[in-house]
Amino acid sequence: MSKSTVHQIKIVDSHTGGEPTRIVIAGGPDLGSGPLAGRREKFQREFDRFRSAVVNEPRGSEVVVGALLVEPEDKSCVAGVIFFNNVGYLGMCGHGTIGLVVTLAHLGKIKPGDHKIETPVGIITATLHPNGEVSVANVPSWRAKKSVTVDVPGIGPVTGDVAWGGNWFFLIEQHGQELTLTNAEQLTDFCWRVRQAVNAQGFPEVDHVELFGLPALPGAHSRNFVQCPGKAYDRSPCGTGTSAKLACLAADGKLAEGAMWVQESIIGSTFAGKFRWLDRATGKVEPLITGTAFVNAEATHLLDERDPFCWGIR
Repeated sequence: MSKSTVHQIKIVDSHTGGEPTRIVIAGGPDLGSGPLAGRREKFQREFDRFRSAVVNEPRGSEVVVGALLVEPEDKSCVAGVIFFNNVGYLGMCGHGTIGLVVTLAHLGKIKPGDHKIETPVGIITATLHPNGEVSVANVPSWRAKKSVTVDVPGIGPVTGDVAWGGNWFFLIEQHGQELTLTNAEQLTDFCWRVRQAVNAQGFPEVDHVELFGLPALPGAHSRNFVQCPGKAYDRSPCGTGTSAKLACLAADGKLAEGAMWVQESIIGSTFAGKFRWLDRATGKVEPLITGTAFVNAEATHLLDERDPFCWGIR
């Protein structure tokens, strides 16, 4: 094998509540400097095959969320990060940020305390607690539209809220679905149909669909099923989805500022969330999401240009 045809990528894998995060710590594309939103656009425009190589088969799968470590523009931040998945790019990723913080600690780059992290949608603050838990003060979140009803082909009318939690969500309480892991295939089909209808009927920006139901765990307030942009479902309770939920609860007066909300995922993992008001007039809140991640691999990936699937199966 000629070394000239092989490029090495250093990665660290972790999972947050069952949802995997793959951090690229070396070997990524040079995106230059400047605002992360612009660098994310350059990533997408010029290096999209690298994204595919990292998270798609044969090295990854549809559920893996990737994260490229970059130098932050704001030097008060410990890191800059661009999140991506099997079909594209994310503004923010809650579970991925928790995984990133645990990974940085694993690499000896940070210690317990508060740490600023720059993302394409803003700077967030993450706290690494001495017990290994991580709290993420997310970007401002809000509900954009309450009780939107869309006509879903093959299903009928479905009503939900449109909200921002770092990504755009359509959140549904009344859906008639059984939120169990054994029902994941039917839930995926339902959410995919809903998303197509939501996108076609006035909200093209929505790329996540979130269903809520009764929790199975003592102490939890709700169980969710979150479908991500690439059609995979989130194994964790979804950090940005929980943030969007908190914004809706705040707007409806159903959760007091500072009160805890425990969100359970479809596999039984949990995040603890609360919020503080930023602007009551616009409904904007700052969510604080707490969870735990575990590092489970360090690896060197090899990109061999002679491999027909070097850049992933797309």
